[in-house]
Amino acid sequence: MNAVSTDNLSLEDMDRQCVMHPLTDLNAHESGASDPQIITGGKGIHVYDQNGRDLIDGFAALYCVNIGYGRTEIAEAIYEQAKKLAYFHAYRGTSNEPLIRLSHRILSLAPEGMSKVFYGMSGSDANETQVKIAWHYNNVLGRPNKKKIISRERAYHGSTIMSGSLTGLPRFHANFDLPLDIVFHTVAPHHYWGAEPGLNEAGYALACAEALDAMIEEENPDTVAAFIAEPMMGTGGIVPPPDGYWSHIQQVLKKHDVLLIADEVVTGFGRLGTQFGCNHYDIKPDLMTVAKGLTSAYLPLSGVIVGNRVWEILKQGSEEFGPFSHGFTCSGHALGAAAALANLDVIANEGLVENAGKTGGLLNARLHEEFDDHLMVGEVRGVGLLAAVEFVANKQSKIRFDTGLNVGAKVTARCLEQGLITRAMPGGDILGFAPPLCITTDEVERVVEIAKGAVADIADELVRDKSWKPA
Repeated sequence: MNAVSTDNLSLEDMDRQCVMHPLTDLNAHESGASDPQIITGGKGIHVYDQNGRDLIDGFAALYCVNIGYGRTEIAEAIYEQAKKLAYFHAYRGTSNEPLIRLSHRILSLAPEGMSKVFYGMSGSDANETQVKIAWHYNNVLGRPNKKKIISRERAYHGSTIMSGSLTGLPRFHANFDLPLDIVFHTVAPHHYWGAEPGLNEAGYALACAEALDAMIEEENPDTVAAFIAEPMMGTGGIVPPPDGYWSHIQQVLKKHDVLLIADEVVTGFGRLGTQFGCNHYDIKPDLMTVAKGLTSAYLPLSGVIVGNRVWEILKQGSEEFGPFSHGFTCSGHALGAAAALANLDVIANEGLVENAGKTGGLLNARLHEEFDDHLMVGEVRGVGLLAAVEFVANKQSKIRFDTGLNVGAKVTARCLEQGLITRAMPGGDILGFAPPLCITTDEVERVVEIAKGAVADIADELVRDKSWKPA
């Protein structure tokens, strides 16, 4: 075992010596070229770092701290449950009270036709479970060749081997030998970049469905098990689907007897101003993935919500082949379930779903007001408390900035300097917003004010150094 001396080291230096961070330039971090930001606390939509800075969290960490920071009722629920039972496994029909009550609660909120909940710890492992369920489902039905999974370009479904393959972002594939050859990616439902000139949203929605239909036909419907998609695309750029998209897509899936997996990790539990993205877009899924907002990330917990159609076949499988042999040590963890119940109480008691609809409407309206006519902005888009501003070098001809300019990252960094955490989204120069659902109208105005100043600063800098000429 290697011993690492931490005598007389600062927390920053100790972090560089000991911690391997996700989505981080490992060499730059260890060498000290970049400083770790150590978050020490939070309250409401604010977090505080090791230097005492008070920052507005405009992205709810990673779309997940829906109820905001510092909610002691969650800590108390975890503490009370830990005093009684911190952990016992859920294998072979073993259960615990918070797990039972949480499952009943989730199903009471879920769209009609959902039957059971299977638990994990993250959206990634939940989507691994989704694929295994789809495969098992078809094996029970005597369809051993119906195993391919179709996702979408720019989708994000996790970063494990299978969920990373489902993800449609190249950075999660490069140098990891992904995606697996059983996963295919159809077109992203982004009208701004994907539609042919003159094609309206309704026409593009139909074109997306036709592309999916053609892919299933080309691969042979007898080999395609499931289609997985976020109701509204998140990490791929915060992209609402075009009008009519989900109606057309569901018709294609029904035609080919392909399961629909709705990945609600980002959109679930209120972010779009509805309980689930499926409610907002009238999606009738066979399976749903939930995580992030389930506990507001106060503890790790994820769930696979299984619809009646699939559940009946899984029961048949146990009759024929024995137990469903899949699970994790921490499936159905009592503390995670206790945290989730308390979190869902806060969301319900404080009307946070409705607040997301109200403040999200304001956020999107204000972003349109400030940026629709900006010469550096190609598109403003969003639903509820998910919103994005995408930057382009030429508004009229829709020409992107040179990637080396890192315009989106520069705007995000300038927002941070001014006290606002946003996110530079992959797939373009995109400034993303996903604040906690408890944000107020005054706080929305402050978020927009800081973003407006940051965009103006970077635009001026680009003009001064002759990197960009407004057109």
